[in-house]
Amino acid sequence: MADRPEEKRVHPRAPIELRVDYKRVNSFIADYAKNISKGGTFIATGKPLPIGTRFSFRITVPDLAEPMTLTGEVAWIKPTGDSPGMGIRFVFPEREGRAAFERQVEQVLERQLGPELASKLLGK
Repeated sequence: MADRPEEKRVHPRAPIELRVDYKRVNSFIADYAKNISKGGTFIATGKPLPIGTRFSFRITVPDLAEPMTLTGEVAWIKPTGDSPGMGIRFVFPEREGRAAFERQVEQVLERQLGPELASKLLGK
């Protein structure tokens, strides 16, 4: 499946490079998230997981003492090209978890991009 068209995104994404760790068939993988939004992220990898795969992963954010542990589902893949990888949709068991995470994403974007650019991206 090709890159997901930009106009289908529900949440604006900001370019950011964050370390992502996850397990894949008895081995641990360290890749990088290339962007992030309230709804998902793009993980750059030459070996994307199959579409529909649900998995837990940890994102290391420079300003946080501990990595964030999240659950995601592979929504689409880009197997070749300049930046192969997989588009991940975040999955939350309850609404409160999503709201807390969205606040953290807003704070990360403000720290990494500055309040003015973050506000534009977040539609504030």
